[in-house]
Amino acid sequence: MIRSFAFNTSARILFENGAASRISTSGAPFLGPRPFIVTDKGIIAAGLLEETIADLCESGHSLELFTAVTADPARALVDQAVEAARHHEATSIIGFGGGSSLDVAKLVALLLGSDEDLDEAWGVGNAKGPRLPLILVPTTAGTGSEVTPISIITVEDDEKRGVVSPVILPDLAVLDPQLTIGLPAHVTAATGIDAMVHAIEAYSSTSDNNNPVSKALAVEALKLLGANIESAVFEPRNEAARGAMLLGSMLAGMAFANSPVAAVHALAYPIGGTFHVAHGLSNALVLPHVLRFNAIKAADAYSDLAPRVFPELAMLNDKQDRAAAFADELGRMTERLGLQTTLREVGIRSEDLPKMARDAMKQTRLLINNPRPLSEADALAIYEAAL
Repeated sequence: MIRSFAFNTSARILFENGAASRISTSGAPFLGPRPFIVTDKGIIAAGLLEETIADLCESGHSLELFTAVTADPARALVDQAVEAARHHEATSIIGFGGGSSLDVAKLVALLLGSDEDLDEAWGVGNAKGPRLPLILVPTTAGTGSEVTPISIITVEDDEKRGVVSPVILPDLAVLDPQLTIGLPAHVTAATGIDAMVHAIEAYSSTSDNNNPVSKALAVEALKLLGANIESAVFEPRNEAARGAMLLGSMLAGMAFANSPVAAVHALAYPIGGTFHVAHGLSNALVLPHVLRFNAIKAADAYSDLAPRVFPELAMLNDKQDRAAAFADELGRMTERLGLQTTLREVGIRSEDLPKMARDAMKQTRLLINNPRPLSEADALAIYEAAL
């Protein structure tokens, strides 16, 4: 018997080469006269916004850009963006960039549209809205933030805190594969692994809302991501691979937005928050070790997923053997992609691990979804294995 579940995603999704240069048309019902764009300086330097800006200006919109977004955005940065958007008298918010820009844009739209207090919105279901109209345009194939009701912000003591509510899903998600063509290899690799983690954790999540829709999306996402990540990294102008990665990332985002992620992300957050390691790489560093820890309880799920990424693993009939091989092959894939594979390589020392384990245990909203209960001692052991 299928148990009850709820499934939420973005109201409208547009997947099309060049779509970012036609937002004045696709976003016409939402934009109003004064859009406010949230992005980062790297997007500006790369010229990725030029056609979007030209399109909006030519169609008569009065624009303002906020370009100060950084990786692991801090609470103070959100406040700055809100004030800038308020000063502009924004009628809509456009998030344009990686997951950090999209996450900040979600909160700007929420806080301007509702006058909610961010301190009352943290957590699951506490943000009530309304919000300003919101359009999200991802430039990486990783976070899936354009279809998730989640915004992650860094607060005091490098702690990651989230706002989780369907109210911050956008009115329109614009997926333009051409925006990802210029991504450096290491960014393509790290964000791609991040998307794969989303699919793996969504499929195996113990959330009460783990459901057939999320599972189907996670499987399709992994098939696309696993088949195309190496081509996207080593053939950076391969448009077919880039499009497949962007679509896979979105499907994985839909999956984990409804069947939430777990211990891989919980243990990755202290790596990113304290040591400023990119989120995708943080996930990659602990992924095989968390899967080995979980395999006692999650062998069915992992053995189901393994052949979707590595078809040769189908020949392993024992579920525990296949789950173990899945973890091993993901570790080898990370190495083939040119990413660091140990915590030492990103500057983490053995004496840092106890605090990291304590900090990971603060991520209760994630750890509750893990297939196997995880203690602080378990977290420390995983970090030690990853060192």
